[in-house]
Amino acid sequence: MTPELIGFIGIAALLILLTLGVPIGIGLGAVGLAGIAILISPEAAVIKGGVVAFEVVTKYELGVLPLFLLMAHLCFAAGASRDFFDVAARFVGHRRGGLALASIAGCAGFGAISGSSLATVATVGSAALPEMRRAGYQPGFAAGALAAGGTLGALIPPSGALIVFGIIAEQSIGKLFAAAIIPGLTQALFYMAAITILCHFRPALGPRSVRVGWAERLRSLGKIADIAVLITFVIGGLMIGWFTPTEAASVGVVAAFGLCALRGAFNRRLIGEAVTSTLRTTGMIYVIIIGAILFATFVSVTGIADLMATTVRDMHASPVLAICAMALLLLILGSFLDGLALMLLATPIFLPIALELHYSPIWFGIFLVRTMEIGFVHPPLGLNVYVIQGIGKDIPLGAIFRGIVPFLIADFLHLALIIAVPALTLWLPSIAGV
Repeated sequence: MTPELIGFIGIAALLILLTLGVPIGIGLGAVGLAGIAILISPEAAVIKGGVVAFEVVTKYELGVLPLFLLMAHLCFAAGASRDFFDVAARFVGHRRGGLALASIAGCAGFGAISGSSLATVATVGSAALPEMRRAGYQPGFAAGALAAGGTLGALIPPSGALIVFGIIAEQSIGKLFAAAIIPGLTQALFYMAAITILCHFRPALGPRSVRVGWAERLRSLGKIADIAVLITFVIGGLMIGWFTPTEAASVGVVAAFGLCALRGAFNRRLIGEAVTSTLRTTGMIYVIIIGAILFATFVSVTGIADLMATTVRDMHASPVLAICAMALLLLILGSFLDGLALMLLATPIFLPIALELHYSPIWFGIFLVRTMEIGFVHPPLGLNVYVIQGIGKDIPLGAIFRGIVPFLIADFLHLALIIAVPALTLWLPSIAGV
């Protein structure tokens, strides 16, 4: 068998393993090691496995991941989880669909703390969904808005997905964070536009809530002032070159400890839970990264990426057409793979093709994460949908997926904008001090 055929068999085997529920890190590592053993030798596979594991756990740049995770968990412990939604609800809740708009704003704000789609939808959803239902919102619409809004957590810095991509693709995490800011904000605006249009034509979807006065609105800003200062200082300091990504994460952890003390949450139980959760999540992600690097090595040895890049070049297709075809394939794969599995499978295969088409690897990282996010909400997998359904157990799954449709349309339009206007992603990294 040719190396390319072995590579395609390995990819098919990985897809089968993931479909059967094998943990992604184990699946990636097993296929990668088996492929290297077949193509080179068993000894080479063992040596490569040991070298990769050692390099990952000792890699300085990867220290940013557990530090940002710890910062997020400390902010959870400080009780910052529902504050963004509460403040936004006071400002726009009196409008048609106002609480849905507030949920998007809350997801965007909380995403800047959590860096995780699932954590964002679970935390904001638990606070916002009961409020929206008490206000008379149509359940499927309310759940759909929250499921879509949760995807903001995967893109808005500090994004765990972008950190993992930066490590796998050997790209600057600071530049990836800078590149994600404008797409993250425009994504939130697209969702808000969808809510506004829907509620204009169908007011019953999102009735108005009681208007509160400006005095109460301004007072409510005090609830998020400390979190806003923390986010601005950490991410802003990273953007203008005060800190490296690892230093920014370290400063964020110290500031989060101060936040816990300020909010009266600095006690042994809460701090212990934050550290335990961080260690558990970090260990899982380290295993995934080790597996992904082994799989990427296997794909590189097979020559699949070079073969596909040559095929694209020989087709003489325009770069935009090739990227659109890539997006379509990623969306199809996203129907049965979770987002992180999709990203780790696609990066070693599609990144060389994007480079062959003269796309920036930073732009490709944002494109990949943005496409991955759509997989969080489109059927049949749609992990965010299942998280929301777990919060509102009486809302039928079909009703939530129907409620997602307008936001999926907004997602596709936003993805098309990112493809058509790469400067939307690349302008800020070009001027930031990262």
